[in-house]
Order: sequence, then C-alpha cells, then structure tokens
Amino acid sequence: MSKKIIIIAGSAFLVVFIGMILALTMIWSKLNTLDRTVNPPPVEEAEEAVEVVVQKIGPIYPLDTFIVNLADQGGNRYLRLSISLELRDEKVKNNVDERIPQIRDSILLILPNKTVDDLKSNEGKGALRNEISARLNAMFPAGEIANIYFTEFVMQ
Repeated sequence: MSKKIIIIAGSAFLVVFIGMILALTMIWSKLNTLDRTVNPPPVEEAEEAVEVVVQKIGPIYPLDTFIVNLADQGGNRYLRLSISLELRDEKVKNNVDERIPQIRDSILLILPNKTVDDLKSNEGKGALRNEISARLNAMFPAGEIANIYFTEFVMQ
C-alpha cells in the first residue's frame, strides 16, 4: 500500500511541477512582449526593420466636372464625375493644355456607354479608370498620364 501512495504522490508532484513550468513560461513571454511595447527598439533598429517606400506623385491636372446620362433603360440615370490627371512631369502640362478638348471628348465617348451596374462596384470603377487611362495615353506618346483620380463620383 505504501508503494501506491508514493507513486500517487510522485505523480501529483510531477503534474504540479510541469504546470508551474508552463505558467512561468507563459508569464515570461507576456512580460517580454510587454517590455517591447513599453521600451521600443532604438530608432536606428526600427528604420532598418521597416523600409518605407515613398512614391513621388507627379503634377495633378484637374478637369472640369462631367455630367452624363448613363446607358440604363429609361435614360433617367446620370453620372456626375470629376477627374484629376496625374502627369508624368511638369513638362507634360503644356501638351495637356493644348489637348483638353480631345481629352474631354474621349472621356465623354466612354461615360455614356456605362450603366449603373457597371459602375457601382469598386471593380467597375477600376475598369472605368483603366479604360480612360488607356484611351488618354493613346493620345500622348510615352505614357504622359501616370494615373487618373476620381475626385467626385455621384450616380443618381
């Protein structure tokens, strides 16, 4: 009978000992992460760890607002759209100034062919942006229009 008591007591001691080790390990890891948040690494280490990519934005050329009827049945839906063009560099601005009627005409040929269903999702707006960008860059050599931004987008 005494051997059974020794085995039971030894097993209980082993379980308690393993539990204490696990608890201390969890507490140590929590304290270690707390120390990192309270005492962040020096700025030099942080700069090495995170590389920030800053993209230079070219000059922005705003266009007048477009108001067009959409291609939905009944013709009572319209789109009010303001667009700004990001140009490759400042030299392109004169080329864009000279071709504003052509730029507006190209955009006005695209917009009335769209429906509300085409434009209500982010994917549809992205497709419209890509279509306008392709059409305008075809007018200029060497991709002078870097990006297109919708500054107002209202459908009714």
